[in-house]
Amino acid sequence: MSIVDTTTQDEYQDAMPSRRLELTFAVVALAVAAGYLMLALQVPLRRAAAAGQMDARFWPTVLGASAVAVAVVLLVVAITRPAPTREDVERIQPGGVLRVIATLGIVVAFVALWSLGAVILFGYRIEVFPVAAGLLMASLMLVYGHRRWLSLLIYSVAVTAFVYVVFGMLLRIPL
Repeated sequence: MSIVDTTTQDEYQDAMPSRRLELTFAVVALAVAAGYLMLALQVPLRRAAAAGQMDARFWPTVLGASAVAVAVVLLVVAITRPAPTREDVERIQPGGVLRVIATLGIVVAFVALWSLGAVILFGYRIEVFPVAAGLLMASLMLVYGHRRWLSLLIYSVAVTAFVYVVFGMLLRIPL
């Protein structure tokens, strides 16, 4: 015979379906997707693509348009269908809200650093993106519980180098 804690099992059984939650999520998703699409359409081009070729705006625009389409579908579903039950909702983990706030702060700092483009330090022009991206990866991994410094360093440098080489050097997308 096993002893089951019924207080934690039934804790969310009484949670009512929330249409307002569904609508809020759909509207926020639509706003973020529309903002992303607007920014994707403003990606600077070093040179115009020839007819039938892709330029630096192509994939960001495809992703933005797809995100807007999905957000519109979410909004339509939230308006037309009854709100889903919330029986599968789990408790907020300890430190979860703090991690979300830390993640938002780290991403805002990354975007602020990235917007600098390049800095001149001791007479050398240094691209900010590789440094900012490496710091972003390392700090997010620390926030979410990774503690081994060697793998933290190797993974951050490897992912940043891969993104910089593929997008910055091979595809010549301005980072």
